Amino acid sequence: MSGTDMQAAVTDMLAGLIQEGIADSGDYIDADTGLLMCGKCQSKKQTVVRLMGRTMKPSCLCRCRSEELEKEEQKRKDKELMEGISRLKSAGLQDRTFFGYTFANCDEAHPCAGYAYRYVGHFAEFQKNGQGLLFWGDVGTGKTFLAGCIANALMEKNIPVLMTSFPKLLNALGGIYSGEKNEYLKSLNRYQLLIIDDLGVERDTPYVLETVYLVIDERYKSGKPFIITTNLSLEKLQNPADLEHGRIYDRIMERCIPVAFSGKNYRTGKGRANMESASGILKA
Repeated sequence: MSGTDMQAAVTDMLAGLIQEGIADSGDYIDADTGLLMCGKCQSKKQTVVRLMGRTMKPSCLCRCRSEELEKEEQKRKDKELMEGISRLKSAGLQDRTFFGYTFANCDEAHPCAGYAYRYVGHFAEFQKNGQGLLFWGDVGTGKTFLAGCIANALMEKNIPVLMTSFPKLLNALGGIYSGEKNEYLKSLNRYQLLIIDDLGVERDTPYVLETVYLVIDERYKSGKPFIITTNLSLEKLQNPADLEHGRIYDRIMERCIPVAFSGKNYRTGKGRANMESASGILKA
């Protein structure tokens, strides 16, 4: 076969491969190997396979197409992860304001921020030991906010967290039959971390105290960590007024590391900053 005929045969072969969707415009046939080459990355789009005395040239992925597919797969995984995180937050954050409680919005000067950061960073260890935190102190000192930061940060690592409050739990438990309460309490254990806000704001009735105890006791027995926020003083938690309060507080103190919140009222400060900002806009 003459050189001209050879070139024509190669051209026809390439045209056929393009027509079949195997080759793209700009691809070429390597003169030495006779294999289809990518016109973009100059890597093989065919390989040689010898089987039962026959030589075949099946298609293979060139380098740039492999990289494209890897990027597409990573984008798919990232999308799935973000959708999973979104579902976790929708299920786990029982107050819309909790969605904004993130470390990105955190005042790094807050004296307790470091505890929250470290709890997230070492969560696997705390989880293994069933250790949680007890955020106690005055109103408006950032207890709920930092608990929310922990919740959001862990869920962004695809760790299921439920952040709720004692009033919400009491309301939920009050609306179901007695026999279903145990199932509801056990269902909370599917979350790797349970955060319960506002211990102490509930009424001190025998029913409420018994229900709060059941919530804490079920989590305690599960061996999984929980975080409690409260305006109660540590002295009151360590020296309960009666047995009913004592058995609740004892379980909390055994599993949760106390972290004191005091000083600056971050809630008031934020409200003042918002008012000043709004005032500036109105005056502009």
